[in-house]
Amino acid sequence: MKVSIKILLYKKCIDYADQRISAIQKAIDEAIESGNDETKSSSGDKHETGRAMAQLEQEKGSKQLTEAIEFRGILKKINPEQKSEKIFLGSLVYTNRGCFYIAVAAGKIMIEDEVFFAISQVSPIALKLIGLSKNDNLVFNGNNYKIKEIV
Repeated sequence: MKVSIKILLYKKCIDYADQRISAIQKAIDEAIESGNDETKSSSGDKHETGRAMAQLEQEKGSKQLTEAIEFRGILKKINPEQKSEKIFLGSLVYTNRGCFYIAVAAGKIMIEDEVFFAISQVSPIALKLIGLSKNDNLVFNGNNYKIKEIV
């Protein structure tokens, strides 16, 4: 049962990454179109400002797209059916203070009325969790966490 939740979390993270890539690509396409429109219809300083702004948007979008593709690449490294005694990238961790899916920073995800937090492996709490085992304890931001289960 919990393995199926882990697979659902993985799929939701993949969907999140794909939607992010699609939205960024759309923004880049719109910036390109805007730059092309400026070339066709403007002249003088206004023309140059419009083109420069469109170019900046394209560059910003390209950087975001690269990050989103890397984000998706991290997910490709995960086998959602893999289990371990210790926490690592791809683990679903049940604690006394919440459930964490160590994958990418996709935020809060609801599955079957239960809240899960998809967090990056380099987030501060993940760095404390990685390598720990069931029944281990840790303190994070003044809160005590007890690891109840690792899936």
